[in-house]
Amino acid sequence: MLSAMNITFLGTASAQPSSTRNHSALALRLGGDVWLFDCGEATQHQIQRSHVKMGKIEKIFITHTHGDHIFGILALMASRLNGAGGMIEEGDDTRAAEAADKEPLEIYGPLGTRAYIRNGLTYTYTNLGAPYVVHELRFPADPPDGDFTSLPLHPSELPTGQNIAQSDGIWPNIFENELISVSAAPLRHSVPCVGYVVAEAPVPGKMDPTQYVPHLKRTGTPMSAMARLQQGGSMELPDGTVLHGPARRPGRKVAILGDTYDAAAIAALAQGADVVVHEATNAHLPGIDPHTKADDTYEGVKARARSRGHSTPQVAGAFAARVGARRLLLNHFSARYAGNDDVDEEAKTIMEAIKALAQQEFHGDVVCTRDLMSIDIELRP
Repeated sequence: MLSAMNITFLGTASAQPSSTRNHSALALRLGGDVWLFDCGEATQHQIQRSHVKMGKIEKIFITHTHGDHIFGILALMASRLNGAGGMIEEGDDTRAAEAADKEPLEIYGPLGTRAYIRNGLTYTYTNLGAPYVVHELRFPADPPDGDFTSLPLHPSELPTGQNIAQSDGIWPNIFENELISVSAAPLRHSVPCVGYVVAEAPVPGKMDPTQYVPHLKRTGTPMSAMARLQQGGSMELPDGTVLHGPARRPGRKVAILGDTYDAAAIAALAQGADVVVHEATNAHLPGIDPHTKADDTYEGVKARARSRGHSTPQVAGAFAARVGARRLLLNHFSARYAGNDDVDEEAKTIMEAIKALAQQEFHGDVVCTRDLMSIDIELRP
């Protein structure tokens, strides 16, 4: 079981940043490790302002290759992997040789992620002090082996990057270990886009000591046996009594969506999520948002957002309700919605109105996120 699960929002803006919102990025802390989801411009600056530790970043998941979601990745990689500028003389690549024994930074994203990183590092003459590997999630229409580049591997790029094909319309278990798994599904946007679902493995059930301690004391069984029972095991006591540990309970599940106007394809994976992170780029706020046009309607705002591949708070709320989520975290806000609602009354009023729109469709907890907001994800009772 993971000791802790936490989301820190490093950027909550859409398209263009503002003085109160940075480009898209969030950090998911899983125990002692950190995984990034998207990496917009200046993400590494945001990390320096947060409690996220750069050296703990083990994986990066890119939802799509629009610049506001990926322009920060090269700079972050240079910092995270001890990068340096300059030319590498043929036969004298000592940095790459030293890096070979280090664990690679793993990067996942749609077609184009690998080419963007390889070209960017190569043409900026960036040398890295540790390796990286890129796994691409391929859509059915993508070339199975194409990379959008004829450049050779960067000296720090491992050749083990996979091209992962869909299975029944999704990408199941693109990463999995004994504690956590990641699956992905396509989202409808203006370009190929991916949403990710991070699922914790089942965790030990809650122990009621009164069901066990008297039996252990009566038979002289060491109290250390409680640890085995906590894991759901069974044991026979010296007098023949058999004790059964509590049934394991579901672990936590987090659905992190990229830009989308329709996330239906990921609904099955996200079912029962503890947290859904969903964009809410545009909202209709007459009488609240001074930028609202006199002839605007909700349907008009929704249609404009959809035409650009984006959602309203109501669309986000409807998705969270559909999958039975416990909590909805809204992000990717238009630049017209300031992210300083913790100190500015007008911004607070607008964010409360956006929250209320989402709650028209979803009756669970809704949070309008702002940059550097950090939210713990607790196990269900």
